[in-house]
Amino acid sequence: MSREFIDDPAADCGARRGGFGDFLRSLLSGIPWSEKAESTETLRFDAPTERTLRIDNANGRTRVVGEERDDVEVEVHRVARAESEEGAKRLLEDIQVQSTGQPSSLELEVVTPGRWNRRGRADLEVRVPRQLTVEVSASNGRVGVYGIRAPVSVRSSNGKVRLEDLIGDADVTATNAVVSCRCLRGRLTARSSNGKIELEEHRGSVDASTSNGLISVEVEELTSEGVHLATSNGRIVLELPDEVDGDVDLRVDNGVIRNSRTLCRCTRDTTGRVRGTLGGGGTPIRLRTSNGSISLR
Repeated sequence: MSREFIDDPAADCGARRGGFGDFLRSLLSGIPWSEKAESTETLRFDAPTERTLRIDNANGRTRVVGEERDDVEVEVHRVARAESEEGAKRLLEDIQVQSTGQPSSLELEVVTPGRWNRRGRADLEVRVPRQLTVEVSASNGRVGVYGIRAPVSVRSSNGKVRLEDLIGDADVTATNAVVSCRCLRGRLTARSSNGKIELEEHRGSVDASTSNGLISVEVEELTSEGVHLATSNGRIVLELPDEVDGDVDLRVDNGVIRNSRTLCRCTRDTTGRVRGTLGGGGTPIRLRTSNGSISLR
């Protein structure tokens, strides 16, 4: 009986690669989060009559975009990891977006069950009418809100917050996260622990504080409520319009004050405090840092 030999090194190499791949897969089998499953779904809802949307997402990115439309569209991208392919698929099916509330408001909550060896998330892309009031509560994921013409409120832990092109008051509270804002018109209140706060091209008033981090604010137009900035450990930079009326009060416990503006009735004391007026005065401009510098431009 004759034997047939195949003299093909490439085929032999491929066979060995396949065997090694199978070997690695057998090693990874049962290891937490070694297998992944994904899916995408689009949901649609009627816009609430009282124009309020609330979103609660415990694991995943949340992005809200205001548009010229009269409904709410939610694209949900689910990602599940588990110890096996079957476990990842089962977890994927269990990740749900639940909608509640009356016709006057719409509430969306992401439910993500998990165990020590399984974890999942849902990334949301939400497109809404521009005049909708938006409230977002999120953990372990970035939050972005764009193009809204109504009040916005964001609560985030362990995820960066980005606000852009908003008209209306905005309120942000973040833990272990950066707060970044651009082109806002209205009153901004921002609180962060262990994260910097950055504002560009802002028109309105600002009340911002962080426990550890830089605060950088660029104001194009200042309203009567003024600017209040405070950080425990970090630098403060404030850029004001060329023409502005304000009562300036700067204080540093351990650091320096750099002032590029001409202050009338300027006083400086040994405790690290500088006070004076810009223009006709009146609008409060108060900056405080314990350990860092202050730059007024």
